[in-house]
Amino acid sequence: MLDRAAFLRPIAHRGLHAVKRGIVENTAPAFEAAIAKGYGIECDLRAGHGGAPLVFHDETLDRLIDGKGAIADVTAADLKRLRHKVGGAQVMTFAELLELIDGRVPLLAEIKSEWDPPDMAFLKRVAKLANAYRGPLALMSFDPAVMAALRALTTGVPLGIVSGSFKGAGWWNRKISRQRAANLRDLLESAATQPDFYAYEIAALPTPVTAYVRGVQGLPLFTWTVRTPKDRANAARHADAMIFEGFEP
Repeated sequence: MLDRAAFLRPIAHRGLHAVKRGIVENTAPAFEAAIAKGYGIECDLRAGHGGAPLVFHDETLDRLIDGKGAIADVTAADLKRLRHKVGGAQVMTFAELLELIDGRVPLLAEIKSEWDPPDMAFLKRVAKLANAYRGPLALMSFDPAVMAALRALTTGVPLGIVSGSFKGAGWWNRKISRQRAANLRDLLESAATQPDFYAYEIAALPTPVTAYVRGVQGLPLFTWTVRTPKDRANAARHADAMIFEGFEP
């Protein structure tokens, strides 16, 4: 069960980042900035070489890192030399992030997925770290198969489903059918994961299904990514907490 008292506060999307000030998403400076303001933190997790959980959003290094290649190929040795193009921060491991936060603020960690079969070596390492952590931590993913696997691997760690409209361009267009996208939009694949909460796209709110999970099931609803005053007003009406970016609440 999600601890509402701990988690239902503004959550900084990928940390409190600001590229103009040299603070890049999913890096230690962004997380430290969020902690200093008392905001919760949202981050992304991907598998590095051998399934090592790394704090990173993209499939490849190219957008953010002074280097090229797939994040899945990054080794422990690579982590010592790779730096972000802006600010020069290193790529963090999930273990390093948990040590940095140390229970000071809640953490929502999104497990990235390309809709392939779950990488069990990766998920087992995520689960081991999550099970041992004593601060407020929750795991979530767009992919119900990932969360169903984590349900079997974790004990007492809140688990959630991320979803939205699945409209427009997105990674899902080359991975899943329109019918499956509609099923995911309507949370029809969620039962096997027994979610403790949901995180839903702000531009899609309100929807009948999100009203149902809040009003009937009584589950907390986060909303992403809140960037404008209009978004913020919508989040206040139709969600329990916002995952925000580009301003400070």
